Amino acid sequence: MKIAIVCYPTFGGSGVVATELGLELARRGHEIHFITYRQPVRLALLNPNVHYHEVNVPEYPLFHYQPYELALSSKLVDMVKLYKIDLLHVHYAIPHAYAGYMAKQMLKEEGIKIPIVTTLHGTDITLVGNHPFYKPAVTFSINKSDVVTSVSQSLKDDTLRLFDIKNEIAVIPNFIEIDESEKVNITCKRSVMAKPEERIITHISNFRKVKNIPDVVKVFYKIQEKIPAKLMMVGDGPEKRVAEELCEKLGIQDKVIFFGNSNEINQILSYSDLFLLPSETESFGLAALEAMACSVPVISSNTGGLPEVNVPGVSGYLSNVGDVDDMAVNALKILKDQKILNEFKINALETAKQFQIDKIVPKYEEVYKQAIESIKKAFI
Repeated sequence: MKIAIVCYPTFGGSGVVATELGLELARRGHEIHFITYRQPVRLALLNPNVHYHEVNVPEYPLFHYQPYELALSSKLVDMVKLYKIDLLHVHYAIPHAYAGYMAKQMLKEEGIKIPIVTTLHGTDITLVGNHPFYKPAVTFSINKSDVVTSVSQSLKDDTLRLFDIKNEIAVIPNFIEIDESEKVNITCKRSVMAKPEERIITHISNFRKVKNIPDVVKVFYKIQEKIPAKLMMVGDGPEKRVAEELCEKLGIQDKVIFFGNSNEINQILSYSDLFLLPSETESFGLAALEAMACSVPVISSNTGGLPEVNVPGVSGYLSNVGDVDDMAVNALKILKDQKILNEFKINALETAKQFQIDKIVPKYEEVYKQAIESIKKAFI
């Protein structure tokens, strides 16, 4: 199949999943065309089946805000016609599903039938999409998609609760690639991050309010009161400065390292003993899964799709949102005893294997076949 993938090219979960999905599909022999305003951060163009097409938005003084949706729709039309693309897979409802539908209608006028698969990832539904300004467009875009998928049962339930959806929604979870035979090329030493007796705690996110960044610092503060520990904060965003100020206020700034955005996630996780994710909401919890795939147990909130990923007492523990005391207690249960920590590390990896990429991608291939068949029947 020739598949066009539309996504955000950032460090966010939806862009990462879309990119990794496209790369795996290319390895399986499909021709993949990424269409977005910048090359995705994890996209390596070393496969002859992978292509990238940049969406340029011309600057016109007439527009107060430049019309990206219009530019994207036009680019999709051009690429479908030029490369004879079979299907559009759009990630994130706004603006991608909306732009995809407009492209579909323009192509229909020229006798070209193109199905759209829309994957819902989280804040496109629970935050952006539910805003009164965008809700009608999101509802319309989802209902006009040929196939709709969601990355968790929790997100599916939220979508059906918040919107008047007529389409069926298939749950296809996020995935991870685990290759135990391939050792991570470690370019730094553990001693750079922490002393031998110190436990390494890690948090990775885009540092938005929804991630409850101050709670990460508060949980770590309680951990380091009981055992020697260091905190690795990976990512960037509006709450980063808040976290830095809180560390200074608590007097633990020398025990916390702020990395900013990094392409060395696996290297950092390979030395980590525990992952903290106290988010207010998570549609899935991809960062938690990535940690578990590196044999790192997870202390997380019990919101959204996290209970579908993090198994309490096995891969880590779940706590109510905001309950930093319980999170700290659970963290210490794991960290205080090396034997218990080793058991949780083994269990975290085994749990992550349920989400292996080779188990999940065939589900998308089935969805694509379903979408192509549905569009054929619609035009008979």
